[in-house]
Amino acid sequence: MTTTIEADYLVIGAGATGMAFTDTLVAETDAKVVIIDRYHQPGGHWNTAYSFVRLHQASAFYGVNSRALGNDTIDRTGWNAGFYELATGGEVCVYFDQVMRQQLQPTGRVSYFPMCEYEGEGRFRSLSGAAFEVNVRRRIVDTAYMRVTVPSMRPPPYHVTTGVRCVVPNELPKMRKRHDRYAIIGAGKTGMDACLWLLGQGVEPADLTWIMPRDSWLLNRANTQPGPQFASAVMAGVVAQNQAIAQATSIGDLFDRLVGCQQLLRLNDQVRPRMYRCAIVSPAELQQLRRIEDVVRLGHVRRVEECEIVLDGGTIPTSAETLHIDCSADGLEQRPAIPVFGDSRITLQPVRRCQQVFSAAFVAHVEAAYSDDSVKNDLCVPIPHPDSDLDWLRTTLATNRNHLRWAEDAGLQEWLDNSRLDAFRSRRPRLPSDPRERQQALKMMRENTEVLNEKLQKLLQTSQLESVA
Repeated sequence: MTTTIEADYLVIGAGATGMAFTDTLVAETDAKVVIIDRYHQPGGHWNTAYSFVRLHQASAFYGVNSRALGNDTIDRTGWNAGFYELATGGEVCVYFDQVMRQQLQPTGRVSYFPMCEYEGEGRFRSLSGAAFEVNVRRRIVDTAYMRVTVPSMRPPPYHVTTGVRCVVPNELPKMRKRHDRYAIIGAGKTGMDACLWLLGQGVEPADLTWIMPRDSWLLNRANTQPGPQFASAVMAGVVAQNQAIAQATSIGDLFDRLVGCQQLLRLNDQVRPRMYRCAIVSPAELQQLRRIEDVVRLGHVRRVEECEIVLDGGTIPTSAETLHIDCSADGLEQRPAIPVFGDSRITLQPVRRCQQVFSAAFVAHVEAAYSDDSVKNDLCVPIPHPDSDLDWLRTTLATNRNHLRWAEDAGLQEWLDNSRLDAFRSRRPRLPSDPRERQQALKMMRENTEVLNEKLQKLLQTSQLESVA
């Protein structure tokens, strides 16, 4: 027997984006929403993350618009000292559970079904086998298009010989014996977290091997801080970044200038990174990572044998006493952009570079405030998650274009000015309320941004021509 439920929206997934979308939609409409999720509590992939995981960005920019995450405090100790707090994975899961139980469900308009599998066409099934069908009056909201994957969700993508010790980062806090050596496989956020955790436990840098298929450009956490005490420095960073773009004579020169003004960081000054995934570090964390001298740059791992690790570009020795730590999952893979708003579906994607939860809340506001899907899609042009170094230029260009569209809409600007999740509030000067002064300010903003966009486009075109040649 199938139970039929009436709802305006069916949200598939109670992860961060599903929660941020639903929170804004419920706050701005009288819609009835059904949320289904495969996990036992809200939070999505945070439910399977390693216990020492933390946000890389300030807690102030994460979660849902209606409820603050954390205590709005600045850390005084540790490698994040001097910057706003970073919520732990446990804190994030508790937070989303509270949002669901204390805010969304009490409205009487949100029905939550955990431990359920979606079967398509509005149908889902619970752990007990009970079948449900949602009669969706408005749209189905797909939160899973970006395919967030962490190491605990899948086996290593390379062969591991029987008897070789290879674990996911979740296992590290459970260790009860010291290993002679630790091989961290992966150069992204998870790999950096594993390295920092081991160093924080007193493991000597000389005992670490970091297998890094590509070096990564890193964002400086000092430039991503909320609060009035950081506003001047953050704005100065924006100005310096714009000057770097305007003055750059080539792609290489641009990155050199971005390093010079501390907008981008890198692990090794002698190695030019070819990856950019929006990972954020503090200067103190970068200093710790630089203590690791045995960094292997031979491509991806193909096999881990008893005595050697086989990579794209060669082999390195290993041993039975080495603990191999798989950090190679593609947390946010680069997916092709598709229209956010369809006839009966909303497909959540970032509309600002690497700001997934903000983007979900923004999409919900646009859904609530506008009636024409062509207008909605014009305001919500997706920005695929970056992967390569050139994607820094592409995503900057795309973000600038979206910001120009948004600046033309006074109501949208007001929403942005009051959005807790908008990390750009401290970087964006408020436009004048007087219509004439506002138009003049918009004209100047448009002209300045278009000059920067033309330069970014020119640099990208030059790079493409050089690659063809």
